[in-house]
Amino acid sequence: MHVLIAAALGALVGFGIWLGVTAIRGVRVLPDPARLVPETVPAERAVAWLSLAVVAGLVMGLVTGWPVAGIAVAAGVLVGPAALGGEAHRAREAATADAIATWADMIRDTMAGASGLEESLIQTASVAPTPIRAGLEAFARRLRHQPLDVALDGLAADLNHSSADMVVAALAAAARLEARDLGPLLARLAEAIRGDVRMRSRIEIGRARIRTSARIAVGITAATVVFLYVFARHLLEPYNTVAGQGWLVVVMGVFFGAGVMLHRYSRLETPERFTLRHTTEERI
Repeated sequence: MHVLIAAALGALVGFGIWLGVTAIRGVRVLPDPARLVPETVPAERAVAWLSLAVVAGLVMGLVTGWPVAGIAVAAGVLVGPAALGGEAHRAREAATADAIATWADMIRDTMAGASGLEESLIQTASVAPTPIRAGLEAFARRLRHQPLDVALDGLAADLNHSSADMVVAALAAAARLEARDLGPLLARLAEAIRGDVRMRSRIEIGRARIRTSARIAVGITAATVVFLYVFARHLLEPYNTVAGQGWLVVVMGVFFGAGVMLHRYSRLETPERFTLRHTTEERI
């Protein structure tokens, strides 16, 4: 145990000296914190989330004396929510897609009432579904002092959704080419988007059972380890050795490998986003 603590302290001192030298040289050694946390964590909370993971890992390492356990806890705090959770993020994605389909129908219906395209876009911005209303209101404000095609490019960036790209592309084509069949096209796009949402919902229901089983397995395993550490610590003494830490690496590798596979297989491939870009020659 003393050898492990001394080795860990020596590694920390060496790491601190290396960080100091690189800081004096002005070399960036740490990546952006937002890239180290799950995508579902807002960028403004990335530093706090990363700090929580580091603190949790240090506490676990100091309490148990197992460096591998500390690293595993820190990594678990970082990637656990993405591997075993993410329902709220997927629900927001579905709600956004459904809101885009509703907005497309609203544009079609407003244009059917003898309103022009720009007028219809401005009218629907204030009554659009909540998930996209802020982006549409900002678009309506830009539209008052920007050409329609430029404002639509900004709208695609604000909505940041592949379904929105398809609707924006249809609107931009209609604005530039004065397409007369925009209404039927918007109706078909809305139907396709809703069909995609229904398909994803059916798949999500089946995968939710798998994630629930994984959470139960992880919870039972963690509870068992805590119980043994508190009431039967002698059963965990083999992990106090270097060889024991090596086997703990194998165990943690199996857990994290399973988590990575679960996360990868639970993700649905979405179409690559595209935005319309207009050159000066095209506008002329």
